Amino acid sequence: MVISLTDSASLQIKEMMKDETGNAHLRFGVKGGGCSGLSYSLGFDEEINEELDMVEVIKDIPVIISKLDIPVIDGTTIDYKQNLMGGGFSIDNPNAIMSCGCGSSFRTKETVGAPDKC
Repeated sequence: MVISLTDSASLQIKEMMKDETGNAHLRFGVKGGGCSGLSYSLGFDEEINEELDMVEVIKDIPVIISKLDIPVIDGTTIDYKQNLMGGGFSIDNPNAIMSCGCGSSFRTKETVGAPDKC
């Protein structure tokens, strides 16, 4: 598997998927931007490009991953944490060598991305 989901993350995603219409899949990947050059992308999608995407079923959740993102996110764990201020997803990427202070962008040794001004 390219990525893994904690039990907490999978429960939260399954709950969120109940509000989606059609054949929604979780899509996880990266895009250029953020202080460090790359930002995570996490959302729902129904469209799969057979040439560019792969689908993994993780804890009964279909997850779409762009084949181009695999070297950047391989081994990543997605978690969901609840606290007094609400909840949110956290991402532990062993390939990230640098991240910004807010934790929403990163870079890897091989992929710098397109850093924005903070």
